[in-house]
Amino acid sequence: MTNQLIEWCTSEIAGLKERHLFHMPKVHQSAVGARVIIDGKSVIQLSNNSYLGLSTHPKVKEAAIKAIEKYGVGSGAVRPISGTMDLHVECEEKLAKFKKTESCLLFQSGFTANVGVVSTLAVAGDHIISDELNHASIIDGARLSKATRAVYRHKDYGHLEELLKEARGPKGITGKILVVTDGVFSMDGDVADLKACADACEKYDAITMVDDAHATGVLGEKGRGTVDDQHMHERWSLTVGTLSKAIPVVGGYYAGPQIVKEYLIAKARPFLFSASAPPAVVAAVSACVDVLENEPQHHAKLWENTKFFKQGLKDLGFNTGNSVTPVTPVIVGDGAKAAKLSEILLENGVYAQGIYFPMVAEALSRVRTIVSASHSREDLQEALDVFKKCGKQLGLI
Repeated sequence: MTNQLIEWCTSEIAGLKERHLFHMPKVHQSAVGARVIIDGKSVIQLSNNSYLGLSTHPKVKEAAIKAIEKYGVGSGAVRPISGTMDLHVECEEKLAKFKKTESCLLFQSGFTANVGVVSTLAVAGDHIISDELNHASIIDGARLSKATRAVYRHKDYGHLEELLKEARGPKGITGKILVVTDGVFSMDGDVADLKACADACEKYDAITMVDDAHATGVLGEKGRGTVDDQHMHERWSLTVGTLSKAIPVVGGYYAGPQIVKEYLIAKARPFLFSASAPPAVVAAVSACVDVLENEPQHHAKLWENTKFFKQGLKDLGFNTGNSVTPVTPVIVGDGAKAAKLSEILLENGVYAQGIYFPMVAEALSRVRTIVSASHSREDLQEALDVFKKCGKQLGLI
């Protein structure tokens, strides 16, 4: 059995390497920032989700240190038994207020938040309808659910309505229908139209859920997210998100009605069977929310940098798809070519990771770039100059 497993893994990895689609993760030797140390070399970082540069914010670091001094390094238990500290409760209340929802519940990661919420709220007799480009955690949550499921074409809300109509047909679903979409789509940087989604869902009494992983801290007033940005607070049901991007710590959250939170506390397996988030993590998250509320200059700088860099890539002739957010793909259409572009960018001082199958379709392989509030104009111009040099080298522009 062991030999069979080793042989199988060896064969699979050999196939990926032959297609230039396997690379070990680059090891970073410095804190997250506009520039990082990789293999002893300082490079411009364009592959990190710390949109606002809060990883090294003095208030955030101070909050984490103080939490360790007071509470230690961990709770030693799951939340329902003895792992809930006042820090967890205070953080949930703060996040709920920030997201303008009735309640919030912390999960151990953004992945487990999506898996936990989707698989718990949609049960046998229910139906899940998901955008085709939703995050893998939403897909896995749907697979773990006993509900039936369907997929609508990306941001095609006419198709969504067709699926809703079919589901509510004479022989269709009598239980709940949960419609799930990313807010900002993580690979393309485009944004869901929540109004169009809600218009369709309200006709068929469907529950709406948005994954705000790449929108929290980015879209809306002070970065409150997609629902706030599109003024949909009164028409939207549930929000799930991560605490590892603009809030650059680790964890995830549910935000929505209190009674749904209580049901998740009682039934969501990732919440029930995983130890609670460590004190330093929770305190750092709370401090990040305070920064979002009180220091809007980080949000403004993020968008200033985004507009400059995105326009620079377009002016050079790169295909940046339909992105309208700090996530800007440079689409090259071939996995091996995306990997090669990433490689030579790094050789020239820019770290921008290649993205290819199975993360995206092979024909949409790209180098994904993400700017942050930490970048200076000089950083971004230098990165554009490197993209120009490498793009010409590979015949992309």
